[in-house]
Amino acid sequence: MARDYAIYDVFTDRKLAGNPLAVIFDGAGLSDQAMQAIAAEMNLSETVFILPADHASHTARIRIFTPGRELPFAGHPTVGSAIALAERTYHGDAASMDIVSVLEETVGPVRCAVRVRPGEASFAEFDLPRMSVSHPQHQLDRQGLADALSVKASAIGFENHLPMVWSAGVPFLLVPLHDVASMESVDFDPQLWERVAPLSEGRLTSAYVYCRGGVHHAAKFHARMFSPDMGISEDPATGSAVAALSGAIHHFDGLPDGHHPMMIEQGVEMGRPSYIHLQVEVKDGGISRARIGGQAVRLATGILDL
Repeated sequence: MARDYAIYDVFTDRKLAGNPLAVIFDGAGLSDQAMQAIAAEMNLSETVFILPADHASHTARIRIFTPGRELPFAGHPTVGSAIALAERTYHGDAASMDIVSVLEETVGPVRCAVRVRPGEASFAEFDLPRMSVSHPQHQLDRQGLADALSVKASAIGFENHLPMVWSAGVPFLLVPLHDVASMESVDFDPQLWERVAPLSEGRLTSAYVYCRGGVHHAAKFHARMFSPDMGISEDPATGSAVAALSGAIHHFDGLPDGHHPMMIEQGVEMGRPSYIHLQVEVKDGGISRARIGGQAVRLATGILDL
């Protein structure tokens, strides 16, 4: 059976940057094993399979696979899928469009807003289906973390930020580093990471390292992500990790009530700069709402013969 697919570069406005995503437009009839095998064949950080929605008012159901396993939720597949479906539905329409869609993910329904403008990279943002929460953990081995990242133990932490596990659907061990220079020096060792990283929800937590500032003048934070468990050596952009980071930012920085927009850059060291937009609403001292957004551009289209 012939199935259309497209490759999108996500969290960027130019091709061959950002985080590539494979979108299989007709995933109906594929088994779990087939989806996992296709994701491994694509060998991108994530591959999305589009399925009919369970609820008539929703746009589609999506399933998200890394080369190693299925994810209940992820940011760049959500942004990329929302844009891919909007552009496919309104293909050839030269008018500007603002579209609201709901994607059914394993984590739950995710509301997306998509902006399509002629001659520009499309933009999508979504409401986090879950707010970020910290996970209880035993005391972390600071030197062990430093060895796994190939940095000095003194480079771990800045201001009052400390390593902690946070999750907004997918758990990450967030490791703050002192500055961008420390980030650039990271040489991730997956074997050492497996020795020191805690388990969360029955799986090894992925490494998400971050510092304040960035290469781009507008970046509030600079980040890198490594995940042996997902089969990802390094990810150019990780929306689910930014979702987790929102809780850490509020926890350590004590964000006051109000609206807090910020941009997180990732993938710089890989030569695939990605720009993830995070919007955090704080009310009565807690996060009441958070959104993640970014642009995406189509790089390729094809047919999968399966």
